[in-house]
This record gives sequence, structure tokens and C-alpha cells, in this order.
Amino acid sequence: MQKQIRRAFYYIQDYLMIFIGTILYGFGFNGFILSNEIITGGVSGIGALIFFATGIPVSVSYFLINIVLLGFAFKVLGFKFMIKTVFGVISLSLSLSFFEWLLAGIPIVKGEPFMAILIGGGICGTGLGLIFSANGSTGGTDIIAAIINKYKNISIGTGLLLFDFFIISSSYILFHDIDKIVFGFVEMGVNNYVLDRIINANRQSVQFLIFTQKYDEIKERILIDLGRGCTLLHGEGGYSQKPTKVVVLLAKKSESVTIFRLIKEIDNQAFISQSIVRGVYGEGFDQIKT
Repeated sequence: MQKQIRRAFYYIQDYLMIFIGTILYGFGFNGFILSNEIITGGVSGIGALIFFATGIPVSVSYFLINIVLLGFAFKVLGFKFMIKTVFGVISLSLSLSFFEWLLAGIPIVKGEPFMAILIGGGICGTGLGLIFSANGSTGGTDIIAAIINKYKNISIGTGLLLFDFFIISSSYILFHDIDKIVFGFVEMGVNNYVLDRIINANRQSVQFLIFTQKYDEIKERILIDLGRGCTLLHGEGGYSQKPTKVVVLLAKKSESVTIFRLIKEIDNQAFISQSIVRGVYGEGFDQIKT
């Protein structure tokens, strides 16, 4: 019963984090970026291009585009990712729509586009960082970047960078203004920098030493739930002098919260040591460099 309550709490916590992240993004995007006629990256940037060309609200085009892209999320990233992505898409669509109505296109910072994109980029990057930290997504190019991140050792921020470059450059067709493109690139840099900082740069790895009497159950859950291997070391208690086993696990730092949750569900009395490692090479991590 306690495990079910704890698991439900974690789900609620994740969805609350995604919701807060979408609120931050919707506010930062409408209040500082779109209102200053700056094109940002992602599907929201595509929506901004459509808005300035046709007048269709960003929230509408954002939602419609994601209906198509969600099919890829289900096929490649799995059902769990799909649920959180659908929630993220709906939540962000509503957030964009709400702030479109509330702010009515009036910029919060007037006459200072550079200051506006710095603030807006920071707020949007924080929102995306919270969403990805909860293993969620806002859809769009986030889906493509998350797919790349799953199979390649490329951070989500770097993946988004490649797509955003093309979208922002396309704004020249509408405005014929190099300054707006430069502002868009600055916003993109701030956004992705903050995003990578919050999700602790996916490339960083950690090592767990797990001391527990329920090592067999924890080992099985690591293999099945996380899809990662682990090692059992034979040891002896210094005080009890009883034989024991230590579970050694190497994982991405972004997986730390999931690992702690898993261990706590099985043995909340387990003794755990977590340390950051400088480099991990092999299957599931970096390639061996020569």
C-alpha cells in the first residue's frame, strides 16, 4: 500500500513539474518574445511564423502540428513518454492561449528587445528544463531531440539547437530584418544554456554503491525497469562480519531520481553512495575514444 501511495506521489510530482514548466514557457514566450516580434525555435517558433504571416494564434498552430508529431513519440519513445508528452502539449497549448488572451500581444518590456529576449529566454529555458527533468516533453522538435538523445550521446539542448537554427533563419522571409534573426539566435542560446544547466547536462554520469539485503530484487528492477546492467560485489560487514553483496550501478545523472525512487520502493533502509564519475565508456554511454 505504501509503495502504491509513494508511486502515485511521484507521478503527481512529475505532472505538477510539467505543468509549472508549461506555465513558465507560455508566460516567457508571449510576454517577452512573441510580443517583440522575435522568432524563437521549436514548433512555437513555427507557430510564430504562421501567426505573423496569417494571424492564426500560436496556440492553435502549435497544437495542430503536434497532433502529427505525437505519432512518432508513441512509436519510438514508448507509451510512458507518450502520456507525458500529450499532457505537456495540451498544457502548453492552454498556457499559450491563456497568455495570448491575458497579455493581448503587449510586451512586458517595451523598447528593449535585447533585454526582453534575455529575460524571455531564461524563463522559457527554465520551463523546458523543469519539463525535461520530470521526463516530460512539450512535443514538437522536443520529440525529435529526445529521440536523438535516446540513441546518441547528444544533449537535448544540442539537438534543439540544430532545428532552431533553421526556423529562426526563416524569419528573414517575413521581416527582412537581420536584427530580428540575431535576437532570435541570442534567445536560442540563452534558452538552451538554461535548459542544459537545469537538466544537469545529460552526458554526466554517476556511480551508485547500494548496500542492501534485498539486492536480488533491486538487481531485477534495474535490469527490467531501467534497462541497465549492474554488478554484484561480494563483501563482508565490518561489524557484523556477515557476508553481503553490494550493487554497483553506473547511470546517467538525469536517471538519479528514478533510481532513488526504485530503491526506496524496495528497501527504504538501504545505504546508498552516489558519486560523479569523470567518464564512462561502453554500451549505453560514451564511445571509447583513442
